[in-house]
Amino acid sequence: MTIAGHFSYWITIFIAIAGLYIVIARGNLVKKLVGLSIFQTSVYLLYIAPGKLIGGTAPIIAQQFQLYSNPLPHVLILTAIVVGVATLALGLALVVRIKEAYGSIEEDEILEQDESLSSEPR
Repeated sequence: MTIAGHFSYWITIFIAIAGLYIVIARGNLVKKLVGLSIFQTSVYLLYIAPGKLIGGTAPIIAQQFQLYSNPLPHVLILTAIVVGVATLALGLALVVRIKEAYGSIEEDEILEQDESLSSEPR
């Protein structure tokens, strides 16, 4: 197969790298959560892409069909999407609480405040 034959895998790799870069390079907690969501999307594509066979049909046994697609990856990814949305909502709720406690959602500023609190004598 050529590179074009694996187009979905190349797109998946690109999206994964982009999401990972956002998580690593950004200090804003909301941007980090967006990066994690983008990375999760690449994992969804990784599972869904090989799950559909060209010319395949739903796994209903009949005489006229010889090639069937496996529905299991699609069902698992649907569950993963629901879990991902719940995780994102929890992450955003934590960011709101961090903003209330520290007055910022920038990672550097939060770490500075923690260091200044830990270095003060009691």
